[in-house]
Amino acid sequence: MRASRLIALLCLLQVRGSMTGPELARELEVSERTVARDVLALAEAGVPVYAERGRTGGYRLLGGYRSKLTGLHQGEAEALFLAGLPGPAGEMGLGDEVAAARLKARAALAPPFRDAPDRVGQRFHLDAPRWFRDAEAPAALAGLSRAVWRDKVVTATYRRSGAEEVRRVLEPHGLVLKAGVWYLAARSGDRFLVYRVDRFGDVEVGADGFARDPDFDLAAFWAARSEEFARSLLREEITVRISPLGLRRLPGVIEAAAVRAAAGGAGEPDADGWVRTVLPVESHDVAHAQLLGLGAEVEVLAPPELRARLADSAARLAALYR
Repeated sequence: MRASRLIALLCLLQVRGSMTGPELARELEVSERTVARDVLALAEAGVPVYAERGRTGGYRLLGGYRSKLTGLHQGEAEALFLAGLPGPAGEMGLGDEVAAARLKARAALAPPFRDAPDRVGQRFHLDAPRWFRDAEAPAALAGLSRAVWRDKVVTATYRRSGAEEVRRVLEPHGLVLKAGVWYLAARSGDRFLVYRVDRFGDVEVGADGFARDPDFDLAAFWAARSEEFARSLLREEITVRISPLGLRRLPGVIEAAAVRAAAGGAGEPDADGWVRTVLPVESHDVAHAQLLGLGAEVEVLAPPELRARLADSAARLAALYR
């Protein structure tokens, strides 16, 4: 365990150049005292690592020292090829680069581990698009991908949801593949916005670069915007009674944000286990279609017009199957 931690510490210093004790402690998930002991152990083993004193000090390797501890064990080799998923990379126009990198990495592996890509391919396959969707990559994706990698400003036409087409100058910071749909996170003026890649028309990648925001965290930005988008769709509320079976089935018919809100506002179960709660919905039309999927496991109490619509649908179904 300690040997692997020492190797990790050495690799971190090689990659980062200089790191403070607290930074190393966070990365390695140990105490600062353990970091100090590990650094001393490396020094005693002949590794030229030293500490810089002062407020901005830290640990660094002397004179660009590089270790030869670059061999991969089998799990690491398989993880490397797992990370290089060819489908999305090919859609971004990076298929040749990924294939070349995988070939070079495979050649660099020790002979016992060169079957890593075959082992991974036999055990894992990513099929990103949802069912019944066209899997063709958007035409604008390759150009936007180049701009993201090279930090280049793009000028593009974009079709809004109302079919209105606008022209935008954007600083593309990242791409996200969600359920088969590509999205671009880009800075426009002083704001970061999300755009569907399949709504872009002409995309011109300019010669001018832009200064990437060092505080921009793509994963955190996407998580926050996804939650915000999900909540923004839930514009109305209905009051329902729902059975224990209905509660279990609820995540299969409505949005996760609505499920969490309904669970948080649920009252005490009655004698039959049914609970009363307020359910956020996109609209009464959408709620009507969704709640039909729960059948007799949910009862709408309000608003009365939605209750009447569901009663009418139930009556027509009963007449149809009588």
